Amino acid sequence: MSDKKAQRVVVIGLGRFGTSLAMTLIKRGTEVLGIDSDPRTVQRLSNELTHAVVADTTDEDVLRQLGVDEFRRAVVGIGTDLEASILTTSLLVEFEIPNIWAKAISRQHGQILQRIGAHHVVLPEHEMGERVAHLVTGRMLDYIEFEDDYAMVKTAAPAEAIGLPLGESKLRAKYDVTVVGVKRPGEDFTYATAETVVHKGDVLIVAGRTPNVEQVAELT
Repeated sequence: MSDKKAQRVVVIGLGRFGTSLAMTLIKRGTEVLGIDSDPRTVQRLSNELTHAVVADTTDEDVLRQLGVDEFRRAVVGIGTDLEASILTTSLLVEFEIPNIWAKAISRQHGQILQRIGAHHVVLPEHEMGERVAHLVTGRMLDYIEFEDDYAMVKTAAPAEAIGLPLGESKLRAKYDVTVVGVKRPGEDFTYATAETVVHKGDVLIVAGRTPNVEQVAELT
């Protein structure tokens, strides 16, 4: 499978959360198949997304006809229709899609989604679509964006930094980012200094302008 095909994302449910997430993915160059049961919503987004389709996502045959079973990344953003949310998510699990993100409207709903096999459950009051979009496609473990295009990410240590003190790895000079902290497996986070040596398996907290920290996260 080509890397580009692997990066495609299907977003099911194009309410505020799903639309926000889908539009952020598009801006980042990711192909998006958007699916919703409301024709007006799909019509509104038809020129914005790679593909936008009106469909009943609780129907296994319909999802297969759309090729949803071939995706590696899926987001279920269905809102108040709990039955549709749960049935759709369970079908994606049956398709063995390796990365399934599902929106929950309550913690109880979230627990059900986890039990049926969703890999990541999102509570939108805590997780905005833009932030989740970065986590869906990128290799970063967490992502927080501040004003003025500034972000902080948690990411695995890039190969080019392993075995070197941060001062020698040149991450700061090369990518214009600051490594704020380092977490070693089984240990607490520690603040990073120029003398901090990065080991394989370390997790880094990296801060800087959004495109720069994204670039560092993609090195892993």
